[in-house]
This record gives sequence, C-alpha cells and structure tokens, in this order.
Amino acid sequence: MTPGAPDPEDRIAALHGHLSGLRRDIGHGAALLMADWRPALRTGDFLPSADNLAHYLAFRRFDLSTLQPDLRRLGLSTLGRCEPHVLASLDAVLAALVGLRGGGEAAFPQPSVFTAGSDVLRDRQSRIFGRDPGGPRTRIMVTLPSDAAVDGGLIPALIANGADCVRINCAHDNERAWAAMIAITRRAAAEQGRDVRVAMDLAGPKIRIREVMAEQGTRLFPGDRFVIAPSPGPGARLPRITLSHSELLAHLTVGAVLAVDDGKLLAKVVAREGGIVTAEVTHARARGLKLKPEKGVNLPGAELAIPALTADDLSHLDFVAANADIVGYSFVQTPEDVRRLAAELETRMKARPLPALMLKIETPLAVRNLPRLLVQAGASMPVAVMIARGDLAVEIGFERLSEVQEEILWLCEAAHVPVVWATQVLETLVKEGAATRAETTDAAMGQRAECVMLNKGPHLAEAVAFLDGVLRRMDRHQMKKSARLAALGSWDGPQHLRDGQASPADGTAG
Repeated sequence: MTPGAPDPEDRIAALHGHLSGLRRDIGHGAALLMADWRPALRTGDFLPSADNLAHYLAFRRFDLSTLQPDLRRLGLSTLGRCEPHVLASLDAVLAALVGLRGGGEAAFPQPSVFTAGSDVLRDRQSRIFGRDPGGPRTRIMVTLPSDAAVDGGLIPALIANGADCVRINCAHDNERAWAAMIAITRRAAAEQGRDVRVAMDLAGPKIRIREVMAEQGTRLFPGDRFVIAPSPGPGARLPRITLSHSELLAHLTVGAVLAVDDGKLLAKVVAREGGIVTAEVTHARARGLKLKPEKGVNLPGAELAIPALTADDLSHLDFVAANADIVGYSFVQTPEDVRRLAAELETRMKARPLPALMLKIETPLAVRNLPRLLVQAGASMPVAVMIARGDLAVEIGFERLSEVQEEILWLCEAAHVPVVWATQVLETLVKEGAATRAETTDAAMGQRAECVMLNKGPHLAEAVAFLDGVLRRMDRHQMKKSARLAALGSWDGPQHLRDGQASPADGTAG
C-alpha cells in the first residue's frame, strides 16, 4: 500500500456510506414526485412504472460521475444501465460493498427484479406495435403515401419486407382514402399471417404558411426581408405571407427568431407596426429558399399556448377512434392536453378499451413535461413516445438534439414506455434509392428504440427491407444501452479462433 493512501476497507466503507445516504435521498425525492402524480394514477397498472420513473428522476438529480471510477475499480456496476430497475441496481451495489467489507451476509435483490421492468417494456411494445416473433427486436413503422389507397400492391410489399405498423397522417387525404388504406392493411396482414397495427396521427396545430404574395419564383437569401401579416394585402415591395395560426403574430416581437421549412430558412423580426411584422433572413441554403404555402413555421424558444387538439382533429376523431390501434398526438405539451384527448376518446369508445396513445415530443415544453405526460397518459391507456426530430430539432436547436434524444430514451425506459425513433430515417434511400453512410449509422442507432419510423417516398419498400436487415444485425450487438458480447467474425484469424475454440496451449499466434 502506498504510504498515506487510504485503507481499502476504509474506501469501501466510505463508498457504502455515500451510496446509502444517496439511496435515502432518492427515496425521499421519489416520494415527493409520486405525491404530485398520485391524482393522475387512476389505475394500478402504471403504478410500478411511475414509481420507477420517480426514483430515476430523483437519482439523476445527483452527479455520480465522480463515484463511478471507484465502483469500476471494484468490479461493480457503475449504475449506468439502471433505468428499468433503479432501486434494485442501487441495492445490488450496496450488497456487494457489504460483501467486500466482510460485514455480514449481503442481501442481494431477487434476480427477477432485474428483468421485470424490461419484460413490461417488451410486452407494451408488442401490445402497441404488434408482435413479430420472427423479426428484429425493434418494430418498423411506415408512413403511407396517398397512393397506398389505390395501389393494391404497395402495402402488401411493405408488410412482406418487414413493416409492423402503418402510419396514416390525418393532415393529408380523407376518410375514404384512410378507410381504403386500412382495409388493404388488414387484408394483407391476415394473408401474410402478420400482426400489423394502424397508427393515425392527428395533425395538431402545426403552424404553416397559408398564403404567399410575392413575385413568381422569388427566392430569399440572407439579408432579404419579408412581411408577416394577419391577412392578405395589396401589392407591396416585400414578399408577404399569412400564417395558419394568426395568434402566433402576438409572439413576433422585435428580436424573435422564426424558422421556416424545418429550419432551412431562419429569420429575425426587425420591425413591428401594429399587426404587421417585418423579418430579415439570417440563414438560408446556398440556393436560397422560396416561401410556399404549407411550409412549416416554428418560433424556437417561445412557449405557444395553442391547444394540441384542433377543430379538424376533433372532426376526424370519430373515424380515428373507430379504426386506429394507435392515436398519434401531435404537439402535445401539457397533462391537460392528454386529459382532453383521453376524455374525447372515452366518449367515443364508450365501454371499449382505448387505443394506444403515441405522444409526439416536438417542443421544449413537451420535453420538460415529459414525466408528467407519461404518467397522465399511462394511467389511462397504453402509451408510447415518438421522438419527432423534425420540429424538435428546430425548436431546441440542432446542437442539442442528440443530447435531448438520449434523455428521452432514458426517461421512457425508466417508465417502461416504448419509444419511436422518427424523422429522416434513411431519407435519401426512401426518396432517391441509395442511403448515405450517416443515415445508415442513424438507422443502426435507432435499434435502441422499440420502433423506427420511415417516411413516405418512391423507394419505401426497399428501405423497409434495408432497415430490417440493419436492425437484425444490431440485435446481435446491442440491447438498449447494454452491449451484447456476441461472437465476432469480421476479421481473419486462426481457424480455432474463428470456430470459437480455445487458443493453443503454447499461445502462439497464427
């Protein structure tokens, strides 16, 4: 032992004391969270998941990075994969420390505790996105194009190539087209012996450009200006647009930032006169951007008090409630948003079970409210979360997207809630027929979620088959945050190593 160095037993005792105190603090913090959530937890089904989520949130209030090296040196868990079973992981480490000190019999948690949360998550994945015993662990969701209502071969091909769930965007087409898509899906699934689910996304209050008054083909570049107004007006020197939600204008004060078309154009408000706003482009693609009707508009950083359920959503809800296995909830931000949709669904479903609810996380407020959204929804119906990376990236900033995406994955695993990895997955392959290297890596990372979503495009069936293969390969190596030590065979070596046999006794290399 190095002179002056702490005795190993003293270090172990100090570590045990630190973690014991941490466990008490975590228990206290979790109790406060559960007291706040208790009114929403009407049934007991989600209680264990809510309790584990509360402990995880209390646990992650502490910085354990300085303790992890000490745990690692002792060959113990560093608690980096404790999401599904927070207390059991802590208790196992504490018991191991007791054993290392020789201070009596160590009381380890029952082994079943470490699989219970993951088993619940897998069961919820299958209940929501369908069972696929012959497929990869991660389900595949596909967004149907309008052609799927009349092309009788498209949906069967998607299912044959590995699609587990079809998604219908209620912002497009109509009930007649949706009914045709669903009928083809149900028939093809039955013919192929597959359990394929139907998701229908309510459009929500997506803010879009409604009208554009500008010279034909006008492109905007940095330094150019345009006008946002509550209504069309007479010809003007600058391009002029109106928005689908005029209430957004109240938030457009001087200095506010706008993002158009998923951030392809950024602009800052430089003047305001009455209800007329002038904005100057600060960022655009090298070839500029044309302002077009239906392009999305975001106001990054602003918390917009716009109800998540629109009049159009409510008009579609009778059809959705009668036909969808999953209801996608766009721009959900608060527990009140969840309560309102649950009430509307209960009215329409009467005594029938509610469909699953897919919370689309698209704003900073939704990220901050995510634990409360999970508890509110999970208490009423099966719940999943979509990481809607398009609007989310614009709202929180592209540089934060990866970090927030990871945090959503961790919180949902702690709540035993399935996650959908969405937006621009294999987009170049779907649209142009060839994937980029970065897209392939992104698709592989999506294996840590319970479902990956592909958007529509002319090469969608090919992309489904490609994604199915990527996910199967990744299943050998990864399960959520845990690496799986499957045998590797990608390099040349001695035959006895390739066959998984022991090395020769003399240890010579081949």
